Amino acid sequence: MKKFTGNFLRYHLTRGRLIDGISRTSHTKPARTIPGIPAEGPGLKEFLIAGKNLPAPNRPAEVESIPYLTSLDISGQNRRVFFEVYGCQMNVSDTEVVWSILRKHNYQKVEDIGDADIVLLITCAIREGAESKIWNRLHHLSIYKSKRFREAPLQIGILGCMAERLKTKVLEKERLVDIVAGPDSYKDLPRLLAVTRDGQQSAVNVLLSLDETYADITPIRLNSSSVTAFVSIMRGCDNMCSYCIVPFTRGRERSRPMASIEEEVRHLQSQGVREITLLGQNVNSYRDISTTPDKEPTTLAPGFKTVYKPKIGGARFGELLERIAKAVPEVRIRFTSPHPKDFPEEVLKIIQKHPNICKNLHMPAQSGSTAVLERMRRGYSREAYLDLIERVRNLLPNVALSSDFILGFCGETEEEFTETLSLIEAVQYNVAYIFPYSMREKTTAHRRFKDDIPEDVKAQRMRRTIEVFRRNATELNSRMIGQEQLILIEGNSKRSQEDFYGRNDGNIKVIIPKVTLNSREIQPGDYIAVKIHSASSQVLKGTPLRHTTLSDFHESVH
Repeated sequence: MKKFTGNFLRYHLTRGRLIDGISRTSHTKPARTIPGIPAEGPGLKEFLIAGKNLPAPNRPAEVESIPYLTSLDISGQNRRVFFEVYGCQMNVSDTEVVWSILRKHNYQKVEDIGDADIVLLITCAIREGAESKIWNRLHHLSIYKSKRFREAPLQIGILGCMAERLKTKVLEKERLVDIVAGPDSYKDLPRLLAVTRDGQQSAVNVLLSLDETYADITPIRLNSSSVTAFVSIMRGCDNMCSYCIVPFTRGRERSRPMASIEEEVRHLQSQGVREITLLGQNVNSYRDISTTPDKEPTTLAPGFKTVYKPKIGGARFGELLERIAKAVPEVRIRFTSPHPKDFPEEVLKIIQKHPNICKNLHMPAQSGSTAVLERMRRGYSREAYLDLIERVRNLLPNVALSSDFILGFCGETEEEFTETLSLIEAVQYNVAYIFPYSMREKTTAHRRFKDDIPEDVKAQRMRRTIEVFRRNATELNSRMIGQEQLILIEGNSKRSQEDFYGRNDGNIKVIIPKVTLNSREIQPGDYIAVKIHSASSQVLKGTPLRHTTLSDFHESVH
């Protein structure tokens, strides 16, 4: 029994408390009987089935059902759900999975929190600031919930990375929410919502999975009119960078089968989507182990290493990219976020070969100092990173590069910081995401290092880094003035209803006026050839020339 204790903790239902494997209720309120559950509560088999922990060959056919709740109990009965999404693109994708699951169980989605019976927060735990924002929001929601309790009871749920990381504090200490669901437990949401519906108890499931990819769920887009979409191709991460909480909140790396990804991509194309971004914590280490299991171990880019053994078997990311590019040749393909170690020449040549795979690569450096990179456990040196950039630009001379940088990491000296500035100067990025370091519990850095850089020093380094980046980005973007570029129109400009905005191949925003070309109005979803006439560090402006397609534009400029 000892081996199942953790699962009992994660599935235990309580009245405001989480208690290790012991079924207890509050002394102040009578216990509620849930239809179909014995008086003594569910047994070991029910817990195993709910968590899908039985070995696959012995797993019963009813594993997908919830044996102690009827279909009526887990039905949403048209109850209304309001989503609040925080953090990365993966959380947007997860929300679309959650909405697909809940709609299947007769829930409705509303756009106004005042109309909601349930509020679900899809959360991020990457930085302290993100968590602080969610704590503040939870306190506000708790006050709102208590005010409207008598007229319309409200359920509050916290989902995603923060839910997994702070499960006990959220339920036991703060008592702000009704349900807590981790990134691998979204299929359990109908049950969690059912057993907490009366507001007398809380429920939690943050069990991390070794195989859950939601490949059997067709996500429902939150914005069905958008011409862009995200497709999750894998979950989790094995890299164990010393600063990163993701392996602890999202679990081990696992990939969706190629066939399910292609099916989703084709479905999105049929809905009018013209640009798809493939998502994962480390997309270019994708491996579909359902195919070609006898392949050689994964080979890394020269100068890179990992903390885990090279993986054997499975179709790799390059094969997936090529398959998707061929399946939807008039749809742009992007991907994020990769790790620099997984850019073998084969992947770069596939990107070079297909015009619908954008020549826009995210190359997260994190630091320009080899010593800091070693403490971060990134698996490469400054020199190896620069060699990779050179190889990329040799094969993709017009590539647009973006990167992530963490400033003020444990022990970062002024000299090490200036190496980051010099790396930005040397590489010249079109886009950069720059953040001060935020210590996260459970990480290697939390165990081994001290967050010893003062906040005012981090802020000053942020300002200096942003200044260097913007100067270089302005120079890069200015080189595009006079060029003819292909723009996918996404919608109205935020600053003017007289303009549209779109993005070029390099993922840089381009503003154009709303005009008619050859008696045809420009609409979101159109590919437009544009001549660039002005540039800043973040935005280009251009004159629309003509309607076109991906393939026609590629032929015209080559």
